[in-house]
Amino acid sequence: MKEFKGYKKGVNLGGWFSQCEHTTEHYEDFIAKSDIEKIASWGADHVRLPIDYELLETENGEPVNEGFAYIDRAAEWCRAAGLNMILDLHKTAGYSFDEGESEKGFFESPLLQERYFRLWERIAEHCAGYSGMMCFELLNEVTEQSVSGIWNGIVRECIGRIRKYAPDTVILVGSYWQNSPDAVKDLDPPYDDKVVYNCHCYDPLKFTHQGAPWVKDMPVDFRMSFKESGVDREYFLGRFKEAAETAAKNGTVLYCGEYGVIDRAAPEDTVEWYRAIHEAFEELDMGRAAWSYKAMDFGLSDEGLKGVIGELIKNL
Repeated sequence: MKEFKGYKKGVNLGGWFSQCEHTTEHYEDFIAKSDIEKIASWGADHVRLPIDYELLETENGEPVNEGFAYIDRAAEWCRAAGLNMILDLHKTAGYSFDEGESEKGFFESPLLQERYFRLWERIAEHCAGYSGMMCFELLNEVTEQSVSGIWNGIVRECIGRIRKYAPDTVILVGSYWQNSPDAVKDLDPPYDDKVVYNCHCYDPLKFTHQGAPWVKDMPVDFRMSFKESGVDREYFLGRFKEAAETAAKNGTVLYCGEYGVIDRAAPEDTVEWYRAIHEAFEELDMGRAAWSYKAMDFGLSDEGLKGVIGELIKNL
């Protein structure tokens, strides 16, 4: 994989089918076709669609046809708007990046891993026809470095299972420490020539997550200006340097599946942070998807960024 075509400028659809209340009412109301059209009007070429396993499986692991129908509808909205899609499994039975989800045991349990493989086989069989406009992301944000070797083995097995149904679909793989670019070096070489290395970047966390109540030791009233953050284009080039070199050495490319600034930051500072990371993305020719379109404490389309959205979307 020498170039990740069609996935240069994207926006996440967090909170629709993941990190949400899993009800029909929510699925129907949170995102509309007009939202997809708005993202396209921003100049994006793709969306990243996080999904939880609850969308597609019952508690016992049986398929939920209605969930697959929601993916179909989202894909058709994107196709009509000229957008590609990354289908990101944000949570699987037994694992979530969010400890509050109380999902445990995935990396220790062959049974939970087999359930994960079966889920991806179902997704691959159902979505193989979208290979020209859809990619698969195997799992969001592995946290612990200690499971790195296990995760590499799971990745190999999962891609092999997927390839039986979707031989041409591009697959994204991230590493530990919440998809840190520092951890990309410990990913195995790609399974084949249709695998992309994935990372996330919310650096520095004190700026991008200022006042976030879920961040350990973060005072909810803490605020930091962009100037105080000390970041610029060179800072981000440094953050991605080793990961991009690892990708190139292994015959693939680096993609950033999440980046963004919490809505507690001053809007003008948010624009400056986006401008700095955008310059690095452009220099490295990296694809990326901003977090997130709506709500989730990072909403690009929310009222708080209304006065700067025109400038901000130039730097997505």
